Amino acid sequence: MVTDVTGLELGPLLLWLQEMVVIWGSKVRRAILQTCVVACMAALLLWISAFLYGAFYSSYMPAVSFATPVHFIFRSDCESRNELCSFPVANVSFLRDGRDKVLFPGTPYSITLDLDLPESLTNQQLGMFIVTMTTYANGGKALLTATKSAMLHYRSWLLQIMETLFFAPLFLTRLVEQKQLMEVLLFSNYQQDAYLPTIGAVIEIQIKRIEIYSAFLRVHAHFTGLRYLLYNYPFLSAVLGISSNFVFLTVLVLFSYLQWAWSTGENQPIRVQQVDIEEESELQYQDSQSSRTPIQGNDGWRVEGSETVSEPHGEEATWTREEVRIETLARREEPSEENVDAAKRLDNVDREEECEGDVVKSAPEQERVVT
Repeated sequence: MVTDVTGLELGPLLLWLQEMVVIWGSKVRRAILQTCVVACMAALLLWISAFLYGAFYSSYMPAVSFATPVHFIFRSDCESRNELCSFPVANVSFLRDGRDKVLFPGTPYSITLDLDLPESLTNQQLGMFIVTMTTYANGGKALLTATKSAMLHYRSWLLQIMETLFFAPLFLTRLVEQKQLMEVLLFSNYQQDAYLPTIGAVIEIQIKRIEIYSAFLRVHAHFTGLRYLLYNYPFLSAVLGISSNFVFLTVLVLFSYLQWAWSTGENQPIRVQQVDIEEESELQYQDSQSSRTPIQGNDGWRVEGSETVSEPHGEEATWTREEVRIETLARREEPSEENVDAAKRLDNVDREEECEGDVVKSAPEQERVVT
């Protein structure tokens, strides 16, 4: 035994320390494993929540703006040289890549036509002119028509001279051009019909004497309700959406785990010991005659009224009734000389008790005869 300088025994202390180290080591290992499992599950749920929010955002939020170039066509088979032979007309498609629809039902849109016009003498003499736009659905069915008037901004000859002199270096290097950008608002609150989706529009400028550099049609969405929050507050919306999905998925996983645990506990197989009819009757007989259970002692089998018996080596052992039953059945299934002797002794004891009972019963009868 190991002792320290004070004479105390260190063996039990070292054993206790070893047991504590093993116990706490297993607890720490289990805690680390549980923490890793919970962290992996939380990361998986967080990723799924972000994916669901992204899928919802992409499917629910339409395109904010859409711009497409407008190419006007006109007739040129007439004899006039100072003006066009027909009004400039353009056909614009509202399908992105020929498949995806730009306009969503229930969302108001503003549609604007941007005209890039040079400040030529011809355009300065235009005055006011009309721009029309007609939307159509599948099959060319006309839906809505908008008609707007427009004209160039007026600038006096003195202002034009001053601007030309001031921007002369830029004009010479072609960094700036003498032109005006005209914005014509055609629709301020255009909403698409869910049953007749808009797939295109026809734009017409009702004037023949016009010169155009380029033209663009711009569609801008004006969101309301949930779309307004998603568009104007994207970070806050993302945090709330991902958090809501995470909480919902966590509760769903927790309830699924509890249901699985309960079903596993209920469906565990229950082992039932099958007992024959003869064995059941024998056990019932042993219950009724528990005080007469044969038990093997120092001198073989004997009948004991109590459950405390002596084993062959002189040590007392307490047997329960169930153990006595099992031992009795085992002994009877395997007959031996000791079992036969024990059975004979048990029969002798039964006969003696029966005789004593007969004697006790006959005593009152004799008294009656004497009287």
